[in-house]
Amino acid sequence: MKKQHPRRPRLRQEYIYRQRGYPDFTWDSSLIIGALTRVAGRQGEMLGKMRQLGFGVQREAVLNALTEEITKSSEIEGEILNSGQVRSSLAKRLNITLENPAKKSHRIDGIVQSMMDAVGNYKEPLTQKRLFGWHAALFPTGYSGMRKIRVAAYRTEAMQVVSTDRDFSNIVHYEAPPPEEVGAQTDAFLKWLNADGGEIPLLKAAVAHLWFVIIHPFDDGNGRLTRVITEMMLARAENTELRFYSMSAQMQKEKAGYYAILERTTTGTLDITPWLEWFLGCLERAIDGSGEVIGKVMEKAAFWQKRSTDVTNPIQREIINRLLDGFVGNMTSGKAAKILKVSQDTAARALKDLAERGILSIRGAGRGTHYVLGKL
Repeated sequence: MKKQHPRRPRLRQEYIYRQRGYPDFTWDSSLIIGALTRVAGRQGEMLGKMRQLGFGVQREAVLNALTEEITKSSEIEGEILNSGQVRSSLAKRLNITLENPAKKSHRIDGIVQSMMDAVGNYKEPLTQKRLFGWHAALFPTGYSGMRKIRVAAYRTEAMQVVSTDRDFSNIVHYEAPPPEEVGAQTDAFLKWLNADGGEIPLLKAAVAHLWFVIIHPFDDGNGRLTRVITEMMLARAENTELRFYSMSAQMQKEKAGYYAILERTTTGTLDITPWLEWFLGCLERAIDGSGEVIGKVMEKAAFWQKRSTDVTNPIQREIINRLLDGFVGNMTSGKAAKILKVSQDTAARALKDLAERGILSIRGAGRGTHYVLGKL
């Protein structure tokens, strides 16, 4: 979906912010109590397991989860970030040393800094100044693609969420509140977010996600900021800055359903029960999916505990780490050379040596020769 600024705003009464009583959202607690109980249980199990692990394993799991969170949040909006640069920027802030860090990117550093501020300082109030700082970090040049936008300031034009059908006609899925209402609505949102109203923390995270989407206060970046706010609220709910799963990664997997439930809710009544059910279900699936990610981290830790003195060459260590992290595709000498910025001969020698020592196994032949991890 894309955003556009219509010349003539067409406010429709069925938009949720035009409902009498907005923003006093309602829901049927009897329909969400089961999902809420399951998610809370999953959170407790996950955090309990992670607390039993060493500090190094925890940091590695956080690095993986936040890398996925940042890259997948942008991917939802159609923007592909360099995951290596995201990972390197995060590693620096987590005091994790990488064998071969990616080239520095000021823009990615800004995006990472916003996320780290959100989860690392989750107890701090979200003020307008802080929110504007996050927005400025998303667009350090003042442009979104080729389009000049207002940065660290609320939009001054109407905003529509649209897509294009097969006949190339625009379909309007949602029209955000008019710009003259944005400041007051965002102030009300921030006041509620920072107040302790006795809400169940997980439900507050779900409502915060929806409410910020409804307001759509900026020219661009609203979806990504929504998910940064969600991470902050989930950190509050779990009372820890350590993130071991990615909500955005799960939302990306369920992108069609995510957009569909948002459209239904933002054009509906103040009863947001279906949205809460979807959000809690997505969160439960995200937590369940973290088991695989955490399993890889534990596998990696076990490998280096056993093999730390066997592999001292930095090129070989980086090759192994890439494979342990779930390298996509076949690890060939050509790919290794490109990734590590060394000659193909150097990469080939490193791979061959690892294979001869049984650390890697050779698959294929000729041009199809590639390497996989041997028995750990």
